Amino acid sequence: MRRRYEITDEEWNILEPLLPPARKKQGGRPLKDRRQMLNAVLWVARTGAPWRDLPGTYGPWSSAYSFY
Repeated sequence: MRRRYEITDEEWNILEPLLPPARKKQGGRPLKDRRQMLNAVLWVARTGAPWRDLPGTYGPWSSAYSFY
């Protein structure tokens, strides 16, 4: 379920080509969903909360911070 402050499908279709290319899977940990990571970054920017207060629905705060 999309929350009101997360990016829409239309916005994602515009923004996705502007992001750096995703790294190729080379073993190890599975790749994170780039849209979820972008929503996490936008949540932190919108709320002004510390990275460590990121809700668990966005995944680990450290992954979102690395994506940022």
